Amino acid sequence: MYSYEDRIRAVELYIRLGKRVRATILQLGYPTKNALKSWHREYEKRLDLPVGFAVRGPKYSQAQKQAAVEHYLTHDRCISATMRALGYLGRGTLTAWVREAFPETRKAIVGAASRPNNPDALKQAGVIGLCSRQESAQVVAEKFGVCRPTLYYCKNQLLGPEAPPTMKRHRSSPAAPEREELERQLDSLQRDIRQLQIERDLLKKANELLKKGLGVDLQLLSNREKALLVDALKHLYRLPELLAQLGLARSSYFYHRARVKMVDKYRAVRRSIAEIFELNHRCCGYRRLRASLARQCVIISEKVVQRLMKQESLVVAKPKRRRYGSYLGEISPAPENLINRDFQAGAPNEKWLTDITEFQIPAGKVYLSPIIDCFDGLVISWSIGTHPDAELVNTMLDAAIETVADTDARPIVHSDRGAHYRWPGWLSRIGDAKLVRSMSRKGCSQDNAACEGFFGRLKTELFYPRDWKATTVEQFVNEVDSYIRWYNEKRIKISLGSLSPIEYRQSLGIAA
Repeated sequence: MYSYEDRIRAVELYIRLGKRVRATILQLGYPTKNALKSWHREYEKRLDLPVGFAVRGPKYSQAQKQAAVEHYLTHDRCISATMRALGYLGRGTLTAWVREAFPETRKAIVGAASRPNNPDALKQAGVIGLCSRQESAQVVAEKFGVCRPTLYYCKNQLLGPEAPPTMKRHRSSPAAPEREELERQLDSLQRDIRQLQIERDLLKKANELLKKGLGVDLQLLSNREKALLVDALKHLYRLPELLAQLGLARSSYFYHRARVKMVDKYRAVRRSIAEIFELNHRCCGYRRLRASLARQCVIISEKVVQRLMKQESLVVAKPKRRRYGSYLGEISPAPENLINRDFQAGAPNEKWLTDITEFQIPAGKVYLSPIIDCFDGLVISWSIGTHPDAELVNTMLDAAIETVADTDARPIVHSDRGAHYRWPGWLSRIGDAKLVRSMSRKGCSQDNAACEGFFGRLKTELFYPRDWKATTVEQFVNEVDSYIRWYNEKRIKISLGSLSPIEYRQSLGIAA
């Protein structure tokens, strides 16, 4: 409650300060924001403030109060029932009226259990037993019929909080050396365990970040790779521990850390190399990658391409090494080996090579029969099926003959001594097209090495790196067909001037 003088002083200061509420309150220390504005509005209306405040009369009359108390008494003293019946008062108001009418209802008796007073002799005996340390504190407390905290409370009352020397534990001199030895062994084991944990985490990070095996020798990693591992684990272990475990100098770590943060000038080249590698069945080596970049007007050395491939973990699948096995048996009547391992041709459609290869996937076996042109390695025609029968090779030969039907070319068709190339259907087609037959020696796959090399590249780049468990035969046939079309149209060959076979023929003006 503020006096008239306080209120008028606040309003006059408020007007003098340009009606700034905050400045007025800070200078006076009162009132609240809403009170000050209310006083100002009242002052503007009357050009003055009222000297006092009007006293408001009681909200409820005496008759209403008496009716509420009587209803409370006659209806089982239930406040909720009285409130619902009358409907004009709240619980707090009714409770106050009832307490005012019946003050005896507020009386209560408060009691507390008294603590048993232990005799001084009992306290002294308990403290002596505790300090002598002949028995444990719990046993001493149970003997004197008190709890353990009470025993210590008595000790603090009699002797103070400081423990006497008899209660402090002493190391017996004979056991001290053994304890120290055990502590040294414990420290040594803890250090060994920590080193093993660090080594384990380093191997995991090497496998995760660097794509190294879990059995990799950490000392053989490059300093750059070691710096990457340290950065990955420095939030778990101290820097000196990691550097000591990897055998990396502190200066080398900070040098390579700074190099990593530098702008990579090969960032765009890395992205291009990764895209080319993925688009070409992950089978492009560094020579073909460099040639592909040159076609995009990006000229870098082969060593840079090799380094970037290694850093991006772009690894070309290698052919599986197999033992060579050939059978030099008795030669049956067959055409002469006109190719004689000379797989070079000066023009298209001079020398054709053919053979059959098998793909075994979980869904079944698939067979491929192509015709390869020795001029540039172009696959002239091919057929894919699930049975190595006459239809497989005959349909392939028909498709190849159609490509030279309007020309004077009569290529040499070289094959192995399989039965597919001795059946009447094959022989009649060769004779009608006036093609020349040539066959390898029996059991000598080297005589058809160029065709075998095509099969090796196909399996190394397409078949071996992938998992075909969830692939059906029809899906696999489509994959092989798509690969051969890509092989003809997009797969560049260094021997053709970094062009694909079809691009090479187009550059020479030859219709593919």
